[in-house]
Amino acid sequence: MSEKSEEIRARVEKARQIQEERFEEIEGMHCNAQMTSKLLRQYCQPKAEGKELLKNAMEKVGLSARAYDRILKVSRTIADLAGSQDIESEHLAEAIQYRSLDRDGWGG
Repeated sequence: MSEKSEEIRARVEKARQIQEERFEEIEGMHCNAQMTSKLLRQYCQPKAEGKELLKNAMEKVGLSARAYDRILKVSRTIADLAGSQDIESEHLAEAIQYRSLDRDGWGG
């Protein structure tokens, strides 16, 4: 069953609100994509199984440290869209999948 456009819009607006609130004390920062390495360590700490999943993906695909950071940012956004406080393994898996598509030329 697919989501209606209105439902998707509501989830996106809620995720944007979560991010605005997360960064309200940081001038000029409004969304996960803008996070620095320091903020990644603060807001994007996956649980042990997520860390293992990410480590395995990094080794298999040979992703750079920059790609690692991007995957964390995207997984944080996926978690926000899902209304999750924590980055779960499925959020990381989805972000890794998007990165793999991007490397294969799909996201270009």
